[in-house]
Amino acid sequence: MRYRRAWMPGGSFFFTVVTFQRQRLFTGAQPISQLRVAFHQVMTRHPFRIDGIVVLPDHIHCIWTLPAGDGDFSTRWRLIKSSFSRERVSPGHRPGGGRTVWQRRFWEHTLRDERDFRRHLDYIHFNPVKHGLVRRAGDWPYSSFHRWVRDGGYPTDWGGDGVEDLAVE
Repeated sequence: MRYRRAWMPGGSFFFTVVTFQRQRLFTGAQPISQLRVAFHQVMTRHPFRIDGIVVLPDHIHCIWTLPAGDGDFSTRWRLIKSSFSRERVSPGHRPGGGRTVWQRRFWEHTLRDERDFRRHLDYIHFNPVKHGLVRRAGDWPYSSFHRWVRDGGYPTDWGGDGVEDLAVE
């Protein structure tokens, strides 16, 4: 079966990328740093903007905006995943020592408008709270939430007590 993905040059997309068998791969500074290197390498050759991101122990959520005339997010994900897997993580650093790091596919959603963008951005930033990793969104270090607070997009105390679970489609 051939899986069809959306093609929207210059579009914004929400993604979920999961580690193989939900392995808790991103639990320290070293794998996070290695992931940043993989992203940077790909962004140098295939530019895109990361509007929002959170890296949790076993998955990543992010929003990208692609350049005008370019809708190829699949190649970017393939390159990021393979760079991280092949060049950045030796078998000794993989949980269980196995060769597979990522689930084969990823989930994407084409963001339709500003409201859809904001809902997914909130979902990304609230995700560490949802999974019980922290009490407030600002307590999770591997998130674009801190950049958004600095730029005035969120109050510092957003995403803690009193915020209900934010579901997205």
